Amino acid sequence: MRGHQFRYYVKDAPIISDAEFDKLLRELQALEEEHPELRTPDSPTQLVGGAGFATEFAPAEHLERMLSLDNVFDSDELSAWAARISGETGDAAHFLCELKIDGVALALVYRNGRLVRAATRGDGRSGEDVTLNARTISDIPEQLTASDEFPVPDVLEVRGEVFFRVADFEELNAGLVAEGKPPFANPRNSAAGSLRQKNPAVTARRKLRMICHGLGHAEGFSPASLHDAYRALGQWGLPVSEHTAKVSGVAAVAERIAYWGEHRHDVDHEIDGLVVKVDEVSLQRRLGSTSRAPRWAVAYKYPPEEATTKLLDIRVSVGRTGRVTPFAYMEPVKVAGSTVGLATLHNATEVQRKGVLIGDTVVIRKAGDVIPEVLGPVVDLRDGSERPFVMPTNCPECGTVLAPAKEGDADIRCPNTRSCPAQLRERVFHVAGRGAFDIEGLGYEAATALLQAGVITDEGDLFTLTADQLLRTDLFTTKAGELSANGKRLLANLDKAKAQPLWRVLVALSIRHVGPTAARALATEFASLDAIVAASEEQLAAVEGVGPTIAAAVIDWFTVDWHRAIVDKWRAAGVRMADERDASIERTLEGLSIVVTGSLPGFSRDQAKEAIINRGGKAASSVSKKTAYVVAGEAPGSKYDKAVELGVPILDEDGFRALLAEGPPAAAES
Repeated sequence: MRGHQFRYYVKDAPIISDAEFDKLLRELQALEEEHPELRTPDSPTQLVGGAGFATEFAPAEHLERMLSLDNVFDSDELSAWAARISGETGDAAHFLCELKIDGVALALVYRNGRLVRAATRGDGRSGEDVTLNARTISDIPEQLTASDEFPVPDVLEVRGEVFFRVADFEELNAGLVAEGKPPFANPRNSAAGSLRQKNPAVTARRKLRMICHGLGHAEGFSPASLHDAYRALGQWGLPVSEHTAKVSGVAAVAERIAYWGEHRHDVDHEIDGLVVKVDEVSLQRRLGSTSRAPRWAVAYKYPPEEATTKLLDIRVSVGRTGRVTPFAYMEPVKVAGSTVGLATLHNATEVQRKGVLIGDTVVIRKAGDVIPEVLGPVVDLRDGSERPFVMPTNCPECGTVLAPAKEGDADIRCPNTRSCPAQLRERVFHVAGRGAFDIEGLGYEAATALLQAGVITDEGDLFTLTADQLLRTDLFTTKAGELSANGKRLLANLDKAKAQPLWRVLVALSIRHVGPTAARALATEFASLDAIVAASEEQLAAVEGVGPTIAAAVIDWFTVDWHRAIVDKWRAAGVRMADERDASIERTLEGLSIVVTGSLPGFSRDQAKEAIINRGGKAASSVSKKTAYVVAGEAPGSKYDKAVELGVPILDEDGFRALLAEGPPAAAES
């Protein structure tokens, strides 16, 4: 699920639908409720969508947390949500019903009426600084206009959605096709990609729009209701929707949902649901929020749309772990506002379950209005020319005999993990990822070029690359036969990456189940790769945040000869295999579990974690009875409430600094 979130929030290229992800999320929520011991701090149920992913843009801290929304999918779930609201507030609440625009969220900050920053949602606490690009959007005013009723506040953080009108999206795609470039899949992806352009001039040429739908932090502006806030935003010159309606009672909400379900194509942009919010600000504060979403708002998601088309073929692709996935190759058809020609079929068992044959007319659903899925065949349209799909017995990339990883698995895999070209490409790409070595310039195209030219045989060769080797690839060679600027940057970035901390090395090794959270825990506990390799499975499993499954995966990984050879190559190339602790920093927090919540002006989130770890403490992600301190910055959220409930000591930033400098006695006095 985190992989799907990365493709959605960072790459703007999701491979499953919103509906499929929502289903996975609900299954995970149910599993964690039944087995709370499985819930981890980095679970998608605990985080705002983009949390934990680094990007190419500078980070920008939100003044107030920018949360996601919980979803409901039918009238029963909506009624249950409304009943919880009524139970907390009585019958005092009114509701605002807003169109759920299928775009990308953006936060604007105005100081004394002037736009000073625009940032994407990111992890809810900080996002990407896209101010220069946002200034090119005509709907976003550079300067707010005061009104007699609503003076311009000193500070205003306003949230909204950036999107394409359908007509503008089609115009953009037509232009791309005319230029010989691939078109965007849908308006949401095109909006995200256009807003995150490195060159603001490209963004300026695209007709992005924005509608505001919420407030963050404000100074000098305290509206009693969102309805009043929207009136103020409109008078200041900010774009607000004319379709937002204030209603009383869940029956009136249901009427608005039904109306827009029938009229969703009457507006000039795509919508995938209706957002319902408690209007009164005082009640919003009483209801509060979870770690990822407000309790006073919910998104009602409409059923996905369907269409029929011809299934021309069923082909397969090979992923990084060797999983061989069949996908439908179809006659392109327009559904939910975009043209669809491909859809995943997951595995051979799923193909059989759906009963589809090559040559069938099939029903496809644009689930969540984003990614299509094949529902099944229109059997009555068969003419006898259809044929069944046969799963290949050999890998289409390397020819190796395919097999399930273990008996009973539905997924078929290529066991040639070392040298299968498809798996090699994905592994090299993973090594350079933002959560691993973070090597800019080593993307998918570069990974493919290096492997095809024979410059590297696997990821172990990356850190010994030379200029002469790069000159063997067209990608890094100029027309004059010299090393390109990108080639020089890649060599410099590879050299820089050698000094990355141990936890990033662990992530880059592609050990199953070892993501950033487990990698940090192992690096903190053992401090060197040699110590991790020497540890027993029991010692690894005893590390908080690791456990038996990850411990077994680590042990298994290091039993493979070519895995160890990769480590040896990296070590010989100068990759840092141990975290050196600064002896000048006193271990004032030895054994203490500390949780940081909210924004600290003097620390980024990573800086605060490193400060705790360097002093012997554990930077925890959740509050429990074992938590020694909670450090609360601006907009601390539910972790603060949990600390109060459990009686855990709470420190502000000054108290945190005292704790770092002199330990618990100083914190007690602050």
